Amino acid sequence: MRIAGLKARAVMAPLAQPISTAQAVIPAAPLVLVDLETDAGVTGTGYIFAYTPLMLAPLVTFLDGLGETLKGASALPLDFARQTETQFRLLGRQGLVGMALAGIDLALWDAQGKALGQPVCALLGASPRALPCYDSQGVFVPGRDEQLIAASLDRGFEAIKVKLGFPSVQEDVAALRVVRDMIGPDRDLMLDYNQAFDAPEAIRRIRAIEDAGLNLLWVEEPVAAENVAAYQSVRAAVSTPLQSGENWWHAADAARALAAGTTDYAMPDMIKIGGITGWVQAAAMADAAAVPVSSHLFIEASAHALAATRGAQYLEWLDVAGGLMAAPLALDQGRVTARGPGLGIVWDPDKVAHHAVT
Repeated sequence: MRIAGLKARAVMAPLAQPISTAQAVIPAAPLVLVDLETDAGVTGTGYIFAYTPLMLAPLVTFLDGLGETLKGASALPLDFARQTETQFRLLGRQGLVGMALAGIDLALWDAQGKALGQPVCALLGASPRALPCYDSQGVFVPGRDEQLIAASLDRGFEAIKVKLGFPSVQEDVAALRVVRDMIGPDRDLMLDYNQAFDAPEAIRRIRAIEDAGLNLLWVEEPVAAENVAAYQSVRAAVSTPLQSGENWWHAADAARALAAGTTDYAMPDMIKIGGITGWVQAAAMADAAAVPVSSHLFIEASAHALAATRGAQYLEWLDVAGGLMAAPLALDQGRVTARGPGLGIVWDPDKVAHHAVT
């Protein structure tokens, strides 16, 4: 197959709950929907989470222009990766460029799966399987958010992640103690600091949490994602495992972080790592380093990628696109199974039109 056209659309997708971190609150998900037409009559679909509405228009403009240059090019993902590595060698493939390319990569894999009548995980050599999920929640405030934890337990989650970063470590410990008491000792509890601290403060907080006996599975991004020395310092000073990877750009960042021993667990982001193609490369590196792999966002594509990943750990359940779909990906007692053909993404045209950004 060859690429016949590319269509990008900006939307603000509704969320069941706003995404809250120590840094910001996201009330609706700014997404760019990517539809890639092929000369075989198959349209591949992907999407990009843009983090802020400010990125929507630049991404759509860039994708529209890039689509014109891609007409007639191979619709095979690795061919596309080689072409664009050369095309953007001088500019680089991080930021807006990398996000756009990864959105196209997802659409290419989706198109291949649809053309063959297979789920993408089968193209990677694996069958769809029920994957354990953790419920990814926002900043947990005691006295306000207990009902969210209770709802997670009702839905069958065996693992829950909360975001923190209160002014004092005592507030963090108190919030975590409420959650741990609610979920019991046998479920996994994770903490995401969203890069809130420098290394000394991160060490102080994690040690206080350890002293409180709260038994976290991991602490995620306690320091700036790109600060290798800070990660090494924190990891050497605490016993709780660290999680990182959602801000790795392409497999090269994964290689650098894993070689430097910055993290105990890896969590590639489907768009920043380079789509399915970049995920496969990064997951192989993590496997070689004996580092378990979880996902970040993009539950539909991640369900396929994790099914084909050795050392797969958890799928992050944070559904940013389900509010636009004809049938959102189903959660069954805290687990999800990849569906096809392709990535199994089918937009509801009325919902997309209603939430479109013009």
